[in-house]
Amino acid sequence: MALLGDPFVANVPKKLSPAELIQALRVDIAGELEAIIGYEAHIMATDDERVKKILTHIADEERHHVGELQQLLFVLNPAEQQHFDKGLQAVQQQQSQNFQAPMQ
Repeated sequence: MALLGDPFVANVPKKLSPAELIQALRVDIAGELEAIIGYEAHIMATDDERVKKILTHIADEERHHVGELQQLLFVLNPAEQQHFDKGLQAVQQQQSQNFQAPMQ
C-alpha cells in the first residue's frame, strides 16, 4: 500500500541534531542518485525519443539536486569537503598521468 497519501509519512518526530542532519543529507543524496539510476534505466529501455528527452531532463534535474545537497553537506561539515577534494585531486592527478602512475 502506498504511503504517499499519508501527509505525516515523511515527518520527523523531532528536530535533528547536527550529526543526524548530516546523515539525513547523505540519505537524500543517495535517494537522488537512486532516482537518476531509475530514470536512466527507463531511458535505456525505450526507443521512444519523446520519453528519452523528458526522462533525460528529469535525470539532469536530479543531478542538480545532488550538487545542491552535496554543497549543503560541505557547508555543514567542512571535513567532508576536504575528503571530497582529496579524492578529486587524486583522480585529476591520475588523469594528468593518463592513469599510468600508481595510486597513493
